[in-house]
Amino acid sequence: MSEQSYSEIVEADGHLIDSRLLTSVFDKVIERGATFDVLEFSIGRTNEEFSHLRLRVSAETVDALREVLEALIPLGCHARRHDDARLEPAGDGFVPEDFYSTTHHRTQIRQAGRWIDVAEQRMDAVIVVAEGQAVCRKLRDIRAGEGVVCGVDGIRVVPAFQERDRLGFAFMTNDVSTERRVEVSVARVVKMMREVKAEGGRIVMVAGPVVVHSGGAAYLARLVRSGWVDGLLAGNALAVHDAEQAFFGTSLGVDLDAGVAVDGGHKNHMRAINRIRRVGGLREAVREGLLPTGLMHDVITHDVPYVLAGSIRDDGPLPDTVMDTTVAQERYAEVLQDVRLVVMLSSMLHGIGVANMLPGWVRVVCVDINPAVVTKLG
Repeated sequence: MSEQSYSEIVEADGHLIDSRLLTSVFDKVIERGATFDVLEFSIGRTNEEFSHLRLRVSAETVDALREVLEALIPLGCHARRHDDARLEPAGDGFVPEDFYSTTHHRTQIRQAGRWIDVAEQRMDAVIVVAEGQAVCRKLRDIRAGEGVVCGVDGIRVVPAFQERDRLGFAFMTNDVSTERRVEVSVARVVKMMREVKAEGGRIVMVAGPVVVHSGGAAYLARLVRSGWVDGLLAGNALAVHDAEQAFFGTSLGVDLDAGVAVDGGHKNHMRAINRIRRVGGLREAVREGLLPTGLMHDVITHDVPYVLAGSIRDDGPLPDTVMDTTVAQERYAEVLQDVRLVVMLSSMLHGIGVANMLPGWVRVVCVDINPAVVTKLG
């Protein structure tokens, strides 16, 4: 470190030790070639009491210091000095180079000497401020002249904390494991769903076609009929194979009762698509009695909002499938408004996509045969 250095005092509050945030803060500083001095550290003595950290961070250049501070913000650190967040005018669909890129954690910015909550929290967005309100916005939705938050001043993030009451089921533990009884995990999810519903919350399912292939569609449909599902997000394939099962009793040409491939079954999903397309879509098929059973039948008859987002590999697709990615993202976001719990069932593409849209305080359950998917979502 040269004789001249630039420094900033930052503070953080929370379950810093239990959540491993303290070591993460130190690591971020060291990784970037900076130094730190712990000016104050007090440890919370109860499950409810937060720890407090005051730290001086020093770097050789102003730019290096700014990079360190940017890395510390998502960990809950904020400058001790209370400057307002700096706003800069945006262009049409683009922003200044030093814009603040959001995380999914609860965020506040300082304006006119007071802290205000950022609405519509999500990852990889910019913060637009107007008339005393702050909101996350995707780059494509930015309009020329809007004020966007830039730099590191006046930004405060509240990261997810490890629950200190380890005797209970902690929802923020990012718990990933295949080595436990399925019944235990299912019981925990059921408990979570009951709590959400008891509080008037919304539950959204994100489902892949494996739900149909594995015979699970009937059970998901039962949850729909019982009022447990407030939204369904999926791709073209889920609805296609659900219709295939309703028409032919197969999924990907495999008889779901016998577990064996049937003669000519390889084209059953295409035949199902053709039937749905002939009448104009899934809703028309349900209304005309062409699709009398199945998951999508129950979703439609029980007025559960659903969005089928298309991809480059889709057969057909079904008329209901949204092939414009931008429109599909917007419609997904509409279904996810005010959601309290999202259950992701064997869909890496849609599961990770939805996770990027969610604020960090939404509970997420992910079930997938690939542990790497669950780990990534954690």
